[in-house]
This record gives sequence, structure tokens and C-alpha cells, in this order.
Amino acid sequence: MTSQVSTMLLDSDVLISAYRDRYAPDFCPGFWDCLEHYLSNRRLLIINPVREEILDPPALKQWINLLPQHAFAQIDAHVTQAYSQMSDWVQTNSQFSAAASNRFADAADGWLAAYGMEHNATVITNEQSAPASQSSVKLPDLCIQFQINYGNTQFLLRELGVRFDWRRP
Repeated sequence: MTSQVSTMLLDSDVLISAYRDRYAPDFCPGFWDCLEHYLSNRRLLIINPVREEILDPPALKQWINLLPQHAFAQIDAHVTQAYSQMSDWVQTNSQFSAAASNRFADAADGWLAAYGMEHNATVITNEQSAPASQSSVKLPDLCIQFQINYGNTQFLLRELGVRFDWRRP
């Protein structure tokens, strides 16, 4: 992890867990205002495969669909090439089961890591590293393998200098 990161990419788990738990909009609207602010100036981005993973809760999907188009990063030829490299690594790595390889191919994680690698962006995920996992390819481990910066939600908020101050009613 590095400091002074220019662009950060949001994983679906960051958005879903925030919406359902820690930063639910009914008691932490500032979190969502913050995301909208940084998405509007492209300090944060959502790649389309992540956007497509978010189906539930419906209100979160609606929030995402209302974001301006420039909040979404497009997959380009360089990202596709990096994704292919990562996919080859997963497919040929005897550590991972066939089911893990298939799940990798169906998920956004590889695309997220590939975009991060090609655009020198930091991946923001709450997924935990599990280097010995055989049943799934963990996003932090993919980032480590391909030397991609990553962090979690707290890293994101600290990196952006965000403070949520409580005010007496």
C-alpha cells in the first residue's frame, strides 16, 4: 500500500457491505456524499464489471445507476491484455481448483486487478488475503502476485482525508 494514491477502484464488496452495515445511508449519508464527490472528480472509479455485480440491495443498484457516466472506468485493450495474463496465471496455477478458476472467470475481481495494474490505480476491497486458498482466488492475493496497490475501506477514507464529524442535535 502506498500513500498519495491518485485513483482508487471500488470493489463491489466495499459498496455492498457499506450499504448494508457500517455506512448505511439512513445513518451515514456523509459516506455516500463523499463517494459521490470523489467519483465525480474521478479520484474514485467503478469498473463496469463491478457495476454489473451489484444486484442487491436494489436501492444500492439504483444509487449506482444514478451516478454520472464518468464515474465508471472503461475496460480498454491494455486492461484486457492484463486480465488475460492474470487469467492464465490462475488457470495454470495448480493451487487453485477448477471451481476456483471458473469462479475467477465469472467475477469482476480479475478485471479490477487488471485495471489497477494497467492504470496504476489502487484496488479498494474488504476481502482478506488467504494465500493458501485452493477454493478461491482472493483479490488481495491477486494484487500481491501482480504488484498492484490495494487497501480496504478504512485505507480509502484515510487516504482521502475523510472525517465524519458528529454534531449535537
